[in-house]
Amino acid sequence: MRKVIARRLTEAKSTIPHFYVSMDIEIDAMNALLAQLNAKAPVRDTPGAYLITINDMVIKAAAATLRKVPTVNASWTDDGMVFYDDVDISVAVSIPDGLITPIIRQADTKGLATISREMKDLAGRARAGKLKPEEFQGGTFTVSNLGMFGIKSFGSIINEPQGAILSVGAGEKRPVVRGNELAVATVMTVTLTCDHRVVDGATGARWLAAFKPLIEDPITMIV
Repeated sequence: MRKVIARRLTEAKSTIPHFYVSMDIEIDAMNALLAQLNAKAPVRDTPGAYLITINDMVIKAAAATLRKVPTVNASWTDDGMVFYDDVDISVAVSIPDGLITPIIRQADTKGLATISREMKDLAGRARAGKLKPEEFQGGTFTVSNLGMFGIKSFGSIINEPQGAILSVGAGEKRPVVRGNELAVATVMTVTLTCDHRVVDGATGARWLAAFKPLIEDPITMIV
């Protein structure tokens, strides 16, 4: 597995023109909504139970943003650009021997509870080595979250042949300016790594600009 990972990452980094755009996003409203949704969720270990996480919210928001800025949901080939009809989100999961990216298929059409259940199942089977090839091959966009490790920000290597990958850092209390007043908010930094053959700088910036309000006002994702 390490040989395969090494080969793929070396190929991606050496053949894809990477560039990075980052943005700080306030997540206090998202945390509050998470608490409300999980308080009403079925009791754990009962049929239909779920526990929505920040990562589930990010997956949903990324999928919705790809519908708003569909030119990022694309790949480069020698024959031309490939634009995908479906929004299939690959999610980086750490496993004992390395990394694997199980896929939430058609993530833009699914609710947060469904995404949460699917992600829990996929991650569990990924760590047990029980994923089928079609469950981790063929995504159109990747989310990689290291926030749970306290990482403030990072830039990921593109998951070839996808055109972009979103890196998500930890939420932390930071000073923010609102009007002329200084306040404190929970802020996370996200970085969009783009294949410059597929996504221009302005397009990457538009994608983050569309992603940010979905996280800062997350009720808009579920109404």
